[in-house]
Amino acid sequence: MNGAPRGNSLASRDIASLVHPYTNLKAHQTTGPLVVGRGKGVYIYDDTGKEYIEGLAGLWCTSLGFDEPRLVEAATRQMQALPTYHIFAGKSHEPGIELAERLLAMAPVPMSKVFFANSGSEANDTAMKLVWYYNNALGRPQKKKIISRVRAYHGVTIASASLTHLPANHRDFDLPIAGIRHADCPHYYTQGQPGESEAAFVDRLIASFEALILKEGPETIAAFIAEPVMGAGGVLLPPKGYFERLQPLLRKHDILFIADEVICGFGRTGNMFGTQTFDLKPDMITVAKALSSAYLPISGLMVSERVWEAMVKASAAIGTFGHGYTYSAHPVAAAVAIETLKIYEERDILGHVRSVAPHFLAGLRRFADHPLVGEAEGIGLIGAIQLVKAKTPRTFFEPAQAVAAYFSGRAQEQGLIVRPLFGDRVALCPPLIISKEQIDEMLRRFARALDDTASMVRDKGLAPAA
Repeated sequence: MNGAPRGNSLASRDIASLVHPYTNLKAHQTTGPLVVGRGKGVYIYDDTGKEYIEGLAGLWCTSLGFDEPRLVEAATRQMQALPTYHIFAGKSHEPGIELAERLLAMAPVPMSKVFFANSGSEANDTAMKLVWYYNNALGRPQKKKIISRVRAYHGVTIASASLTHLPANHRDFDLPIAGIRHADCPHYYTQGQPGESEAAFVDRLIASFEALILKEGPETIAAFIAEPVMGAGGVLLPPKGYFERLQPLLRKHDILFIADEVICGFGRTGNMFGTQTFDLKPDMITVAKALSSAYLPISGLMVSERVWEAMVKASAAIGTFGHGYTYSAHPVAAAVAIETLKIYEERDILGHVRSVAPHFLAGLRRFADHPLVGEAEGIGLIGAIQLVKAKTPRTFFEPAQAVAAYFSGRAQEQGLIVRPLFGDRVALCPPLIISKEQIDEMLRRFARALDDTASMVRDKGLAPAA
């Protein structure tokens, strides 16, 4: 939008009433919103009718696109049968039971039970609480610290935002809370030292991780949480050998492993779970987003048998399991999630991802030749580029220059929704149903936005002349 919205438009009403997450609230009063009116397939349309390719699947989540009738019908059927009910105090209902059974059957490693919540943040928050509950049940009240990683993203509740390690999620919120530690960011391109090989980088990461455990005391470290691919921190792929080297340390020191599959789960990385892509062996797995293709809010936490046994022991001693949400396993959300999982299987969505992912990745990696791009990388149907001031020596833009945010704005002008991320990275994560032809069009729009951004950088003298 150009200038302040006027009159009684939707934009003016938005400015007068809504608080927008991850938005400069002061600037928004002038620029106003992009008002989205409808969606179809991989496209959304604003209130003027302009078309956009949704290159981030909403917020990494609308896997089946924006007009899947079967999900609407599933919600309608369940609303007519049982529109709402809770599962407190031993109550239950068929959608909650069936969804739990389906998740356990498709889990990438053996899991025992499922707890349902409403968002990835709540699922990770619950995992953190259960880590503490678990160790109290085992008589280890001192074993409570949780290790996350620099540039991790695990949510925005007080606990999950503490696990997150991005500046805007901590600054002025008085976070993180006590008991959270952050290991090194495992991204070779941005964190590797000059002349350091990828193998040497992994050696340094593992040595630093073990040093952190020993410094804190293994008897105080309860769990480690990790995204298979770090999402909001920049779409950062783990270096080769990282998880293979790290997991034995967790077992050695009896540290639970929580896999945050909120973004990676349900086909995004080319397998049903990122846990399979990187051969992880977690004790807990959190899921959300593509669980229902984001048509209704729902998330889940799967726990292993040993965690479940400790939960049973503690609840027997206390008299109840004192945790849960009003909308845990909400029957309509659960029904939509069940239908989503059925569609993944019946339409072989995983096979489709594997068929188009090489085309997507090849196109994305071609941007590495652009003078403004230092890295272009991804896996499955998720990837990102790294915008740089100079490739040699590797030099990054200052955060205040907001180059990635400018790119995002230019992409929107070109009819493409992308996500600017911390450290001038720009992410693509389209709906899983995207075709090769739509990928080509998405990348053409992306290329035009990149050229527009390069022109701005050159005109303002933000980078040295090539």
